[in-house]
Amino acid sequence: MSINENQILAAFAKGDRRAFEYLFKEYYKGTCRYVFRVLRDEDTCEEIVQSTFVNLWEKREMIKEDINFKSYLFRAAYNTALNYIKHEKVVNKYVNNKQDNIEISMQSYVSYQPDFELQKRIEDALETLPPQCQKVFRMSREEGLKYHEIADELGISKKTVEVHMGKALKILRGHLQDYIVFFLPLVFFI
Repeated sequence: MSINENQILAAFAKGDRRAFEYLFKEYYKGTCRYVFRVLRDEDTCEEIVQSTFVNLWEKREMIKEDINFKSYLFRAAYNTALNYIKHEKVVNKYVNNKQDNIEISMQSYVSYQPDFELQKRIEDALETLPPQCQKVFRMSREEGLKYHEIADELGISKKTVEVHMGKALKILRGHLQDYIVFFLPLVFFI
């Protein structure tokens, strides 16, 4: 690291925004490329790197002027990426469990509705979904595709698929609230 960068780090640690801008411009793209090797998602990489820079700014007083800033930044971004992966695993597990419970509830309730009233309510509720949201939901539930397969087929990110599914389930819960509230006690006694 040059003396100039040591001075920039010293200014950064004291809260100089120009020093922060210099470091951001100097290392942003390289850090994104580094994090991309871990996540393979460009948008998420950018979010992770931006978050890392914000965290460094918030803890700037702790940064020593004689550190290898690039190594320090890469390590911080890498750790943030690993934390993101862990968090996504927990979220996905929760979402999948919640979706499975709703599906079990809906499937079991259908067996108690010989007149197909629920089927009609579900279809009517599906028709209220925004087109892309409806398409993602049907691909998942009717075609049995996994999120990554839907993302590949529609040319969108897996995260976007997750957002559409969450939105669809929220809307469906709202439309089917009377049935779900009625049915949930039955599930626990089966």
